[in-house]
Amino acid sequence: MSSDERDRGRDRDDVLRFWQRLGLPGIIDVHTHFMPERVLRKVWAYFDSAGPLTGLEWPITYRQDEDERLGLLRSFGVVGFTSMLYPHKPGMASWLNDWAAGFAAEVPDCLRTATFFPEEDAEAYVREAVESGARVFKSHLQVGAYDPNDPLLDPVWGLLAEAGVPVVTHCGSGPAPGAYTGPGPVARLLARHPRLRLVVAHMGMPEYTEFLDLAVAYPEVRLDTTMAFTDFTEAFSPFPAVERGRLADLGDRILLGTDFPNIPYPYVHQLHALERLGLGDDWLRAVCHGNADALFRRAG
Repeated sequence: MSSDERDRGRDRDDVLRFWQRLGLPGIIDVHTHFMPERVLRKVWAYFDSAGPLTGLEWPITYRQDEDERLGLLRSFGVVGFTSMLYPHKPGMASWLNDWAAGFAAEVPDCLRTATFFPEEDAEAYVREAVESGARVFKSHLQVGAYDPNDPLLDPVWGLLAEAGVPVVTHCGSGPAPGAYTGPGPVARLLARHPRLRLVVAHMGMPEYTEFLDLAVAYPEVRLDTTMAFTDFTEAFSPFPAVERGRLADLGDRILLGTDFPNIPYPYVHQLHALERLGLGDDWLRAVCHGNADALFRRAG
């Protein structure tokens, strides 16, 4: 057995011990990335180059082919996950949605994922995706460099709010700010669409407090844990200790996310980072399974 195989085995065993100790049937990860291979390779190349949206060394831990990555998630006991994908220019989203629909048809444990971009046909292809079974959308304000309040997107947000389909949104300014990141644009969006089931990716880092405020103000707003609380992130964007109590108060609206496979540490580290917050087993059960299970049953 190679050292890589031994490391993967230890990682798998640690993940299994984590959720089995909690008495869960497995874990649900709302922030994982599967996308067309040539797109994923470009994403990895960007991380390798420490591009301006990352700005730091970011080794990819799970740089396997698609089948092996799927096998790894399943071996961890991940019973539900997503194919978070996103366009960076017009004309990409509809094609990505077609790919994601095909992927979910072949991979039934993946929640069918879709995306959008501010363009003339956005409402039409988002409606088509919703009507044909999309369970979750991804909006990446940093990479897409668009204002969520662009008039071309207003019917999209309205449609998604009415349908109750969650939208995982990278809207915080970490690891590097974008033209439309931060709580301001999202606050304006929610003022117009207060029933929108917006899932703030990465706990809104680094504007943790402001996005927690929005979750308090809007009962349908949730946050995912992607990369938050880990040693890697705490080194440059620590979660404020004074806000830890609000993690408990909002325990029914925090969802496990990891960013698999694009993470610079083993998968289990995200779980251990949540555990060491000291918020208790009931909180962990809700974050790692119960909250997502309830959300997507409602959205389905």
